[in-house]
Amino acid sequence: MLKVVGCFVEAHDLWLVSLAAVICTLAAITCVELLRHASKARGRLHATWLCVAAVAGGSGIWATHFVAMLAFEPSVPNGYDLGLTALSLLYAVLLTGAGLTLAQVRPVPFAPLLGGGVLGGGIAAMHYTGMAAYEIAGHIRWDPILVTASLVLATSLGGAALQVTLSGSGARAHIIGALLLLLAIVSHHFTAMGSVTIVPDPSILISEAALPSRWLAAGVALASLTILFLACAVLALDIRDRRHAALERERLQSLANAAVEGLVVCRGDTIVNANESFARLVGIGAADLAGTALSRFMPDAAARLATAGQPDQAVETELRVSDVNAIPVELIMRPIAYGNRPHFAVAVRDLRARRKAEGQIQFLAHHDPLTGLANRTSFNQRLDQELKRADATGRKLAVLCLDLDRFKEVNDLFGHAAGDTLLVNVARAITALLDEPQLMARLGGDEFAILIPCEHAMAAGRLAEQILEALRTGSMDAAGPAVATSVGIALYPDDADDRALLLSYADTALYKAKSEGRGTYRFFEAKLGTQVRERRILEHDLRHAIARGEMHLVYQPQTDVQSGAIFGFEVLLRWQHSERGPISPALFIPIAEESGAILQIGEWVLRAACREAASWPNPLSVAVNVSAVQLLAPHFAQMVHEVLFQTELRPERLEIEITETALIRDPSRAQSTLRQLKALGLRIAMDDFGTGYSSLSNLRAYPFDKIKIDGSFIRAVDENEQTQAIVRSVLGLGRGLGLPVLAEGVETAEELRFLIEENCQSAQGYLMGRPAAIEQFAEHTHNTTVPALTDKVA
Repeated sequence: MLKVVGCFVEAHDLWLVSLAAVICTLAAITCVELLRHASKARGRLHATWLCVAAVAGGSGIWATHFVAMLAFEPSVPNGYDLGLTALSLLYAVLLTGAGLTLAQVRPVPFAPLLGGGVLGGGIAAMHYTGMAAYEIAGHIRWDPILVTASLVLATSLGGAALQVTLSGSGARAHIIGALLLLLAIVSHHFTAMGSVTIVPDPSILISEAALPSRWLAAGVALASLTILFLACAVLALDIRDRRHAALERERLQSLANAAVEGLVVCRGDTIVNANESFARLVGIGAADLAGTALSRFMPDAAARLATAGQPDQAVETELRVSDVNAIPVELIMRPIAYGNRPHFAVAVRDLRARRKAEGQIQFLAHHDPLTGLANRTSFNQRLDQELKRADATGRKLAVLCLDLDRFKEVNDLFGHAAGDTLLVNVARAITALLDEPQLMARLGGDEFAILIPCEHAMAAGRLAEQILEALRTGSMDAAGPAVATSVGIALYPDDADDRALLLSYADTALYKAKSEGRGTYRFFEAKLGTQVRERRILEHDLRHAIARGEMHLVYQPQTDVQSGAIFGFEVLLRWQHSERGPISPALFIPIAEESGAILQIGEWVLRAACREAASWPNPLSVAVNVSAVQLLAPHFAQMVHEVLFQTELRPERLEIEITETALIRDPSRAQSTLRQLKALGLRIAMDDFGTGYSSLSNLRAYPFDKIKIDGSFIRAVDENEQTQAIVRSVLGLGRGLGLPVLAEGVETAEELRFLIEENCQSAQGYLMGRPAAIEQFAEHTHNTTVPALTDKVA
């Protein structure tokens, strides 16, 4: 050791030694960095980087040796053999390349150590070949121990240098690898130089072909420039790669942070990186998550991922945010290469929104979305369960069907929003009356049903009374529309023994309650079933009567009382059922109004009557009855205008007859519609005057053109002093208001004579003509000069 130190201090120029150290350092760093680039490359690029690393490392080792040789001052003539000097450079490059290549052959055990050993052997081969090229006027003697030591140092430190460089991924590993390679070169050189002893011999002459030191200096300078150039290139590549890597990391991190799902990259159980979405889930900054154990947040995640069987398979678990809070999540694992090492990426999907949506879907599948009550499906399931329980226990079961009275009018007057609010308030008020085993459901629209397990029918009756009282006493919103309901009740097993019949019978009882005045409740009775069934069959047939050609019109003449001349006809509807025969209007008109079929039927009557009247050469008037449902329907006036336009009937020939009951349901809408009709130019008559409500106020408020006295006042008017007084009053009222009066139901000559004496303007009835097909009145509709009907008065 002292011999090596002495050689270093006494036999060398320290300035040139320092230069050799700089060159050696550059060579070591360049070789290590180029090896790192080569390890990342593939194919031809990998081979290219290995060649560059071999040239840089080999030439650097060679330059270090010969700069140090220039620093060696033996005080005797010396020179360098050109061939051996070139061979030493070749050895350095080739063996360095072989060592670097071997170090990256993965199938070979301990490949970095073996490759480093070959690299160390290249250092030794270059050194001793270079020493062989060294010519001096004397003899060179070698110390075998130091020679052996130099070989050991070169191979062992070279192997350690490549092992550290290729096993680590950080800058620290690269620095240590470069230092070990530097030590391998320097320790070998000075140990080998310490083993040299020169014995001067003047008789030995230097060959003339020997390379002078100045030429060697030029070669070393060239090699040094090569090393410096490659070092700068490596530095530039490293800077570029670092910037590219930083930009790529930033881009990937931005992309990861843009993901809605949480993303975690793990090495085993350790989190290497995480995006902002995962950081927000756990409430920790993304930068602080690196190095944290994944099991801290998902204790069973590793086990679940292991049992998932294969990547990309979703696994549900809980994300522990704190000791008390947990978030349901779904995990999807996928193996990835991260930093050239195996990792796995975990996508963490928050399931709270999906669980909430699933809960809402589950709720809506069994509940009404507006009121929150059970829906029809849920009610039927519960009813089936209660029927089985009733069979097992011997108890009774009551089903209450109810709907709101005149709910359509609430929607028409106050709007659908008010109707929805009303339904919610009704549901809330009735639900407050129910006990735990009882269930209320909304079947659709304003239809509700209540299920009551009970011991006897009185319990169902008491609940129905409580419901009616709760709605009647204003327990609802005082600012909203008034509300009332009707209730129908059916009992199991008294009335029916299955679900469908039980619901049908409760609905039948509900219809009975409505037909008896509404705002009440009724129990099912056997005879109700037949009545309701007959009515529903009739309602069904009524909807198809026009299409089947079963409806037809008849006309009853209206005459002038004084002259007996026909000035118009009232149109009446008749139904000739294909199986039942003629059906009275008193039976089917109320059904048509309750079911809404009157809108279709009424439009057909108006259109057919106007078309018929437009074909008459004699411009007689035609009077058409309009129900309250038609009058209050939206766009009724527009429909009348369309019919007049299409049939080309002059508006003054059409007379609309309206009863007083049509006015009291919605006075403002009725008044608006009547004014629109008047604007079209047609005439409006008040039908059945005296049988409705507030007749005098109606005559003042609405634009009527005629008053029709109901036939009940005309019947036997010549014999009854009270009816005579009523008829005289109406006739006087008409004269006072300037309104003509028409008497209905005139059947005898005595009744007609009384009307003539009281100066009644017009009349109609069986005496003047029974309702008949219009063809029977062809002489009046097609002839402008026809005889009067005065002969019937005589």
